[in-house]
Amino acid sequence: MVARDPNESHRAATPLELFFDLVFVVAIAQAASGLHHAIAEGHTGDGLVGYAMVFFAIWWAWMNFTWFASAYDCDDVLYRLAVFVQISGALMLAAGVPRMFETRTANAAVLGGYVVMRLALVAQWLRASRDDPERRATARRYAYGIAVTQLAWVALVLWGGDWWLPGFLCLAACELSVPIWAERAGATPWHSHHIAERYGLMTIIVLGESVLAASVAIESAIASGEALSLLAPVIVGGLLIVYSMWWLYFHRPVHDLLTDSRKAFVWGYGHFLVFMAAAAVGAGLAVGVDTATHHSEISSAAAGGAVAVPVALYLISLLFLHDRPEYGRARILAPVAAGLVLLIPLTPLAGYAVLANGVVLVLLVGWKLFFMSGAVE
Repeated sequence: MVARDPNESHRAATPLELFFDLVFVVAIAQAASGLHHAIAEGHTGDGLVGYAMVFFAIWWAWMNFTWFASAYDCDDVLYRLAVFVQISGALMLAAGVPRMFETRTANAAVLGGYVVMRLALVAQWLRASRDDPERRATARRYAYGIAVTQLAWVALVLWGGDWWLPGFLCLAACELSVPIWAERAGATPWHSHHIAERYGLMTIIVLGESVLAASVAIESAIASGEALSLLAPVIVGGLLIVYSMWWLYFHRPVHDLLTDSRKAFVWGYGHFLVFMAAAAVGAGLAVGVDTATHHSEISSAAAGGAVAVPVALYLISLLFLHDRPEYGRARILAPVAAGLVLLIPLTPLAGYAVLANGVVLVLLVGWKLFFMSGAVE
């Protein structure tokens, strides 16, 4: 298991990586579904806490695999078998997501899934430390850091009790610190084009979950005999939102932003908000369908906010992660659009908030294209 060349040409995601991602389609769909039902039933606060905790568990498992594979994907038999073990653990994690969302504490499936994934990942790092002497200290730091934090998670789940939430926050911070500590011993040879592609693929997955969550809700409403005219503003607005979110993310390549480890950490960690917001839009669209068909216990303004808040978070996150200084005055467009999106549910347009949000995002895409064309300094 020697290090991959960070300047390797034509580096792309492998079929095994795509296979690994399939597991997270299920987990993200369950997280979005849990948030949808919590908001529709008027339990928004509890739903947001549960969603953030569940999504962190999902995202961090994906992150651990993605960055390791970018540096050490040797694609031999041992590597593939280890990844299969990680996939099995991720399946266990996905199975425990609904229960974790309800209780806001880890259960046997989530804990067991993480233990399985971590054992395989620690073995991978130890193998890398053996075969890559130049980065042996880095690989061992990863292995030891992951093992110690996982033991701490086991202790928290078994004996945490009322300390679960502060313990979760503390250990989440520890998890985020392990790569920073490990990379100080020597940077791993991750590939900027490969990482950019992997994150782009995950963005497509979370946007796909938005489409799935909304389509399932629409199908249920139609099956119950509701008039399609009631759903038309949500359907059209939802499509405009998802199409615009895709366009805003992929409007130009981003691998050139990953020029060093410090920028890579900010970019990679910042995508937690991008992914979480994109998946939450699907939950918001499903809430919008429930409200339009009178199957929700919340107001039109609250339903509009269920879409507006994650859309605004998505826009602001992309502003910090992807927008560049050369955009000049065009950079102000994202916060302006986010502000408009948040204000719409508070206006008489609250009943058509999803459609109005879609129009705002389409206008934002159009203006960005106009500025990027060089027509305006």
